[in-house]
Amino acid sequence: MAKTPSGKNTSGRGRRDLTVKVKTARGRKLSSTRWLQRQLNDPYVQRAQKEGYRGRAAFKIMEIDDKYRFLVPGARVVDLGCAPGGWMQVAVPRVNALSEKPGKAVGRILGVDLQEVEPLAGCEIHQLDFMEDDADLKVKDWLGGQADVVMSDMAAASSGHKQTDHLRIIALCEAAAYFAFDVLAPGGTFVAKVLAGGAEGELQKLLKQKFTKVANFKPPSSRSDSSEKFVIATGYRG
Repeated sequence: MAKTPSGKNTSGRGRRDLTVKVKTARGRKLSSTRWLQRQLNDPYVQRAQKEGYRGRAAFKIMEIDDKYRFLVPGARVVDLGCAPGGWMQVAVPRVNALSEKPGKAVGRILGVDLQEVEPLAGCEIHQLDFMEDDADLKVKDWLGGQADVVMSDMAAASSGHKQTDHLRIIALCEAAAYFAFDVLAPGGTFVAKVLAGGAEGELQKLLKQKFTKVANFKPPSSRSDSSEKFVIATGYRG
């Protein structure tokens, strides 16, 4: 332990705690304070801000696609629950939605969400509940045909009860899957977020009936303390 000539301890001088700490403000719940502190210290949040992405989730689809390669030039992509737009941002250059790669097929990206989403170059965004009876017809009309990829990073509003939240997100994922069955072209891909917890078995069984291959993947950017994972179903049988 370093000391000055006078014998005083200087341990810790010249260094600082790099972890940002957030005080619990009046009116703010402790859980909110913890969430804010985690956000401020999350390297993926910082990286998203630096690189201009709309959220840290952009790195999840980036890592998923790096492994499974479904966002290819010319692909027609539907992003369910697309807000705030990070997944679409990643998809734009990969499917060549802005025609920036001469000689490569030009892709299409269609985002839908319950809320209004800020416009994004290379994407067509609609305010729509994908569970409406004619939502699949609207999407195919806007897209000019069937989709090659349906992807979803949607999560149901948290209730604070782990098992309830698990069941809700599985139900949402199943709804997204049935939507995908209606809009995907043969050979298409379905990607969606699920929470590990035991109830996803029926979803996996359903997907295996409709696709030639079904895999599960937890991208490195997914928080280690999160039970989220992603199901990637490829080779839609139509």
